Amino acid sequence: MLSVGTPAPDFTLPDQNGQVHSLFDYRGQKVILYFYPKDNTAGCTKQACNFGELYPLFREKGAVVLGVSKDSVASHKRFEEKYGLPFTLLSDEEKTVIQAYDVWKEKKNYGKVSMGVVRTTYLIDENGVIVRAMDKVKAADNPAQMLKELG
Repeated sequence: MLSVGTPAPDFTLPDQNGQVHSLFDYRGQKVILYFYPKDNTAGCTKQACNFGELYPLFREKGAVVLGVSKDSVASHKRFEEKYGLPFTLLSDEEKTVIQAYDVWKEKKNYGKVSMGVVRTTYLIDENGVIVRAMDKVKAADNPAQMLKELG
């Protein structure tokens, strides 16, 4: 996990519509950058829907929400449409951003060890500096926690 007070690594990734986004595009706004394992799984769906529900409040506080996983653009599009998600989902199939943000880790699930995305959320300020970093977050609680972090 990256440290608070360090510049957030810039990136360029496609969203669920194939449009390319860069972290630099969001300078001047707070960014909730959350990494999740997989579209349409129970925890990830709960987290995304809760971010979606609270999205107007994030916008009121001058923040955008960006979700990142290694799923494809097409998978993100289906996920967005199925749940009516109002925010941007970024596709990192090559895992370059996932690795730059240090969220690709060894995981244990039912005694089986594998590599995967550890659910992690970063709050990045208007100048591109990490001001909060949370790993192993609880999917359902994370959106409300992040809203509270914005004050």
